[in-house]
Amino acid sequence: MTERILTITLEPDWQKGLRNSAMLGKFDDYQGEFLNFETPAQFFSKLTEKRWEIVRAAQGRGEISVRELAKIVDRDVKRVHADVVILAELGLLERTPTGGVVCPFSSMHIDMHLKAA
Repeated sequence: MTERILTITLEPDWQKGLRNSAMLGKFDDYQGEFLNFETPAQFFSKLTEKRWEIVRAAQGRGEISVRELAKIVDRDVKRVHADVVILAELGLLERTPTGGVVCPFSSMHIDMHLKAA
């Protein structure tokens, strides 16, 4: 199985980002996956420091329970569960049939270019 790679981008023109992703679909081999945010505020509101800590703790571990994940990051289980829900909605974590979570990406790259308006 191919290792999954995620590239997180900041592209205000969501249609351009969608077109770029569609172009990758024309290749026969795996080109990675993309998650785009339209604004820096949107990016930082969804991917907080504590949520990144959860992603990093889950990355490369295989399936892990939310309770175990909470122990690793030394946080309350309810708070970690709430963050896992958001991270799963974004696709950074995936829920398993047994109720655990897994980070499917072996590598993540953040590609941002900020310039003056």
